[in-house]
Amino acid sequence: MAPDSAGSSAAQPRGGRGGGRGRGGDRGGPATGGDRPQRRERRDRQESPDESGLIERVVQIRRVSKVTSGGRHLTFNAMVVVGDGQGKVGASLGKATAVPDAVRKGTLQARKAMKPFQLSGTTIPHEVVAKFGASIVFLRPAMPGTGIKAGGGIRPVLEAAGVRDVLTKAHGARSMINSVKATLKALEQLRDPKASIARRRGESAPTA
Repeated sequence: MAPDSAGSSAAQPRGGRGGGRGRGGDRGGPATGGDRPQRRERRDRQESPDESGLIERVVQIRRVSKVTSGGRHLTFNAMVVVGDGQGKVGASLGKATAVPDAVRKGTLQARKAMKPFQLSGTTIPHEVVAKFGASIVFLRPAMPGTGIKAGGGIRPVLEAAGVRDVLTKAHGARSMINSVKATLKALEQLRDPKASIARRRGESAPTA
């Protein structure tokens, strides 16, 4: 009877590296493998466009440090641009003690600040120059297929606004926040040339 008991005990697994409690067992493999697809889906959902169809762009995130008698306080500023891609855009600066909260506040405020402007197909109707602070932005119409020739804080505003073909030039300070606000100011100055001429002539001029 002794040899049989010894043989049965030797045949049973001892729970080594390949057993149920090892790295390749039931506890290790399936649990970690099941979490990764969920994390990918969550990340893709955050990067996908909003359900309302609005285009959101985070232009800049800054860390602000304020030293007081009680110590150093850190806050974050997030410049967010929101547009519908069809001639309506807005921007705002969100402030909070954490980056996600600053982006969320900036997005909500930018949605409330959205304003329409005049478009001419895929470009703007005429040249325009605007200044905000020490930043100067110059916008010029372009032929279809030219694309957005811009950089810095000008490109996110034009992309969210729905402008597809435009030539730009930035002068003065290259601050991202000032460039965004100068671009918004320039878009607000756009007018329809035909409507402006008809308005100046009054009722005597033909509207057709």
